[in-house]
Amino acid sequence: MKIHSFRRGASKRFATLALFAPLLTSPIVGQQATPTLRSVQGQTLTSNELPRADLTFGKDFHYVGGQRVNLYGNAEAEQHIFVVSHARVVERFYWVQFEHFLPTNKRTYDYRPDRTTDIGSFRFIYDVKSWPDYAANQAEDPASDGAAMARLLDEHNLAFPKRVVRVRMFYLPTFDRRTELMIIYGEALPADSAVPVSDDGVQLDKESPDSAHLFLEHARRDLGIVKK
Repeated sequence: MKIHSFRRGASKRFATLALFAPLLTSPIVGQQATPTLRSVQGQTLTSNELPRADLTFGKDFHYVGGQRVNLYGNAEAEQHIFVVSHARVVERFYWVQFEHFLPTNKRTYDYRPDRTTDIGSFRFIYDVKSWPDYAANQAEDPASDGAAMARLLDEHNLAFPKRVVRVRMFYLPTFDRRTELMIIYGEALPADSAVPVSDDGVQLDKESPDSAHLFLEHARRDLGIVKK
């Protein structure tokens, strides 16, 4: 969830909410599988609302699972993840998150459309960053969406990789900007990769545009979205 300029990682979206309103001093995070989760059959995740679309992933990806999480008492998210894995470590992944602010607040998602890409008939705002230890980055805040996703992977004896390039894409389906679809594509980097990394995350869009474009194309290659 995000209402700010892009933050360090998916787990840090609420850090900058303090610019607009104080965060709860005691974050509330819960998760449960419910019958209302969007359906998955084979490689296709079907959403019948906000947005209405079928998301289909490449044949090498398998579905791990889905869950609902409450984010700091401010928003609710439905998470799903598809992965390519080896020896319990995820090598590539698509993390899909349908999210909306709760009616108890008036917050909105505020992304600058500095970079956009089209998948199907949907236009996403995106950024590309890299880390030497993405798994640790997601675990820093146990109340975050990233930590919740890491726990879901752990339940299935899987873990995020360390050296990672992450392509993060946002689509806002409503005019009030209180609902979003976030898709994160991640890819493990080999130890000898020339792609720069740093603990704070390297903004590849600025520091290595060719790398950013390459991994954006990797993200687009194995994802199809058809509007319903």
